[in-house]
Amino acid sequence: MMVDGIMKKLPEDVVIDILLKFTVKSLIRFKCISRTWYTLVQSSTFINLHLNRPTTRKNEFILFSRSIKVEPAGLKNVISIIYSDNDDDLNSVFPDLDPPYLTFSYYYAYNELVGPCNGLLALTDFEVIILLNPATRNYMPLPSSPFVCAEGLDLSLMGGVGFGFDWIGNDYKLIRILQVFKDADWSPDVIDQKVEVYDLHTDSWREFRVGQQFPNVNWLPHFEIFHKGAFHWYAETIDARRILCFDMSTEIFRTMIMPDSCNGYDGKCYSLVILNESLTLICYPDSYGEADLTQDSTDVWIMMDYGVNDSWTKKYIIRPPPFKSPLTIWKNHLLFLQNKSGLLISCDLISNEAKEFNLQGYPQSLRVIVYKESLISIPKRVCGSSSS
Repeated sequence: MMVDGIMKKLPEDVVIDILLKFTVKSLIRFKCISRTWYTLVQSSTFINLHLNRPTTRKNEFILFSRSIKVEPAGLKNVISIIYSDNDDDLNSVFPDLDPPYLTFSYYYAYNELVGPCNGLLALTDFEVIILLNPATRNYMPLPSSPFVCAEGLDLSLMGGVGFGFDWIGNDYKLIRILQVFKDADWSPDVIDQKVEVYDLHTDSWREFRVGQQFPNVNWLPHFEIFHKGAFHWYAETIDARRILCFDMSTEIFRTMIMPDSCNGYDGKCYSLVILNESLTLICYPDSYGEADLTQDSTDVWIMMDYGVNDSWTKKYIIRPPPFKSPLTIWKNHLLFLQNKSGLLISCDLISNEAKEFNLQGYPQSLRVIVYKESLISIPKRVCGSSSS
């Protein structure tokens, strides 16, 4: 209680300024010191100040998600919040988190990670969806959508899932783009796309009428990203590849074109990340295709002016390409990738040096995102809490 006594002698704004320097893990412990500290740390004012404090390397983490095998013959999703004082070591800040409710199947050997947004993210097995704050270890399973498909048709949940914040309505939203097929023999042709939106404020789903034609959304595990108030997916038209965007506040769809050299049907693969606070496209050869070390490269394109298609600028060319799947870029120069066996690797975009980490998961299950923790709470009336 000595700390509480000293802090009581200080002006409240000084106390707040001091507490804002601590991690979520420490602040949760501080709530137990006194009722005054509990009320302060729990207040919406402090939570917003903590969320919007300037980002430094000390409060920027990476969120590492992967599937691991469990006995007798199953899989589970494990999430770690990782910090590094340098570029050589990755250390967990919290014990690993194993969210409940999610399942695995022969086709879906890993859970999709969507986000983050203000420290929150969504996890889905393409049927069940969980809203999660990894830093506070609180989670909430979303209610099932009440909407069904017309008779004779079926839905594919592999269209796209997006999660973000509506700054005008002050609400979090989750959007699902579902592909509609004929119910007969699982025809590969998409007849239509159906859109559903979940609003956290009302804890309910609503059908969304698009009112316009937009390209077919094809789910890519390292492409979906929330940026500048909009969620982004990989999509295709008959003759081109596009980035489909959904503005969370205006609820308007729009498309962006890719750089010309990344817009053909030539077997290339794509990841969408953030570099220097700008939307960044990574265009790389298919690791399962035929390698041509003399011609192939991994190209990193930055959209210098968001939403302006002509502002795409090629920032890096990695040759020969690493022939691994890009995951994200951290500290504006470390490109994280996973190899075919599920091992986490980094490539320094400046020095071109590569490093393997002792972090591994089920092949193709690795997900890495840059993460800024927050104290944002999830509604208590329906939320659960994992053990620490």
